[in-house]
Amino acid sequence: MQPSGHRLRDIEHHPLLTDNDTYDSASSEADMADRVWFIRDGCGMVCAVMTWLLVVYADFVVTFVMLLPSKDFWYSVVNGVIFNCLAVLALSSHLRTMLTDPGAVPKGNATKEYMESLQLKPGEVIYKCPKCCCIKPERAHHCSICKRCIRKMDHHCPWVNNCVGEKNQRFFVLFTMYIALSSVHALILCGLQFISCVRGQWTECSDFSPPITVILLVFLCLEGLLFFTFTAVMFGTQIHSICNDETEIERLKSEKPTWERRLRWEGMKSVFGGPPSLLWMNPFVGFRFRRLQVRARKGGPEFSV
Repeated sequence: MQPSGHRLRDIEHHPLLTDNDTYDSASSEADMADRVWFIRDGCGMVCAVMTWLLVVYADFVVTFVMLLPSKDFWYSVVNGVIFNCLAVLALSSHLRTMLTDPGAVPKGNATKEYMESLQLKPGEVIYKCPKCCCIKPERAHHCSICKRCIRKMDHHCPWVNNCVGEKNQRFFVLFTMYIALSSVHALILCGLQFISCVRGQWTECSDFSPPITVILLVFLCLEGLLFFTFTAVMFGTQIHSICNDETEIERLKSEKPTWERRLRWEGMKSVFGGPPSLLWMNPFVGFRFRRLQVRARKGGPEFSV
């Protein structure tokens, strides 16, 4: 059932959709744009909740253990505003990463009509994913957790319960950056708080008892060190991948580029959109409320809200 003039490569020889099956690419793309993307993966949802709880814990310790008991009013206000702004930006970036379609290829678009609409050149080879029965665009890879082919898939991150791909990579970069910055800020505040408590002999440095204060500060230091190490490394690898126009999967597989690479600033512009500006740092750019709807989908891990 392959149209003449080009070849269809498939790892498993699944048939194309029959004439009785229907696929409307325009309605499918519109449907995907109208709903919030969410992956029902147990491990990913647990990791995402843990991320939020750890950020909330850090905010609690910074606000109620270190800043509010401080006698320096402006010290408390300035650091409180900075830390809470970083926390809000980090969690907003996390939500945008988790709830944004990473670039999923519509399922079941491997139909004769759709292939003919691609206007392929004679002898051109196209690839069909045997798992979700879709025509795989260049640089797309199938995610076994999302159960979809993702355009420019970099990796699947359980901490954001989603793949990092073409459409949500900028939010993932912002998430790692803001978590790293807030971790550094928390570590600096912890150091200053320890110095203040030691000088004051732990009498008036906190509204909590000295043992509780020490435990809270030590856990925050450990959290800050772990978060900073992980997110700083991820931020660096993401920027490197963007500047070299090469995803992590392509790097690990040592795939030779068959596409025209966008290096350095061109790669950054393609991911963050437009010339360099403060809008690059804003996770709310392009945000719009979606329609609330619930749909039953066969065989897919995502649902609409």
